[in-house]
Amino acid sequence: MPRPRRSGPHAIAVAALASALLVGCSAPGGDHPVATSTTAVPAPGCGTDPVVLRARFETGFPLARALTDEFTRQHPTVTWEVREEQFAVLARNAPRLLADHPPDLVRLPQVSDLAGDGLLLDLDGYAAEFGWDDWPAAQLRQMRVGPGGRPRGEGPLYAMGFSTSVTGVFYNRDLAARIGFREPATLAEFDDALARAKDAGITPLAGFNAGATAGLVFPLQSLMAAYGSPSAIDSWTFQEPGARIDTPANTEAARHLQRWLRAGYFDADLNATDYARMLDRFASGRALFMVNGDWESAVLDRRMPGRVGFFLAPPVRAGDRRAAMSGPPTFAVPARAAHPGCAAFFLNWAVTDRVARGITVRVGGALPLGPGDADRPPVEPGSVTAATLAAAAAVVADGTGMDFVANATGAVLAESWTPGLQELAAGERTPEELLRRVQADYTDQVGG
Repeated sequence: MPRPRRSGPHAIAVAALASALLVGCSAPGGDHPVATSTTAVPAPGCGTDPVVLRARFETGFPLARALTDEFTRQHPTVTWEVREEQFAVLARNAPRLLADHPPDLVRLPQVSDLAGDGLLLDLDGYAAEFGWDDWPAAQLRQMRVGPGGRPRGEGPLYAMGFSTSVTGVFYNRDLAARIGFREPATLAEFDDALARAKDAGITPLAGFNAGATAGLVFPLQSLMAAYGSPSAIDSWTFQEPGARIDTPANTEAARHLQRWLRAGYFDADLNATDYARMLDRFASGRALFMVNGDWESAVLDRRMPGRVGFFLAPPVRAGDRRAAMSGPPTFAVPARAAHPGCAAFFLNWAVTDRVARGITVRVGGALPLGPGDADRPPVEPGSVTAATLAAAAAVVADGTGMDFVANATGAVLAESWTPGLQELAAGERTPEELLRRVQADYTDQVGG
């Protein structure tokens, strides 16, 4: 999913993604031949000699660093050389980085183009070795890529993650009490709560939409799932033939978002507000709701203990299953990594070691990946982390998770969603124009 990385669906979270590459061509940045992925991978493990693993992680998200520190504590012969960058920078520079100076592990938005160009290691061999294939298939589906880079959702595994993130609606319990709010069963009930908050002088929705990271894609995709089908959204995101984003259901969702904008449910400076400012406004009690992901659960439990609730975005019809942007923030091993076996060993350790799984919950606020019957680390009853873990488990059980639409191609977020949603917020583009433009750009980017 999406996280806007404090940008994207964690996908969401949101940022400018890497440019699409022509399959079969060398990646930009040099004359290196493109590596060909294969399941005949080096044996997993880090050996007994000192090893330095090089990693590129996303700045602002402490989970990966917390896990590498614990890994070194348990495996002292392995140390880390970590460089952190903004998600937009990681995404934009990924093709050149993987071709010229590949680390051993790298945080990526989506892997279609990079896998198609042979820049990522096929992890199927490790999946068989470690038993990842025995997990619920939905946990890893978003990281599988077909021949040549499309479609996603099937084929070899080209990335792994630490957790299954989930998006939904956080709310301030103190402000909610002022309007007599109860968690809504339908979208209409949620609309009513937004209107009552506005009437009470409370900003209904904390949001962000500045720069290269169109945060409005979070509430928009939640509305798309309410009006339509998460599987239909995934068909488009996974580049399945014939899939479109400008459907009647998605158009209704975009119109619904436009009504929220026109009603003044977001702050007036939405297009000038970045992710950090949005989060601060919510945590400071200046907005009732915030559409975001569970990667903020642990932060909110520390800043607002006992004062934050969470629910999955409600459906149009009462009783329908609730959908959410859900999936692992992706970490890949480059095809030319110096220590692929050690990097794969770390990825498996992160989701199977008891201490590591506890860190994922405590620091990341998310449900660790792993077998369906794996133990869940304990959490504080009544905490927002407990609520997001329960929501993630429900989405997995119902099969209603979907990838972040900003991950559909390497360029669609920066070049299509971001300017389109900024213009929608400014009243300069209609919902129909927004979706038609995104679809046209997408068609160009995937080659027809």
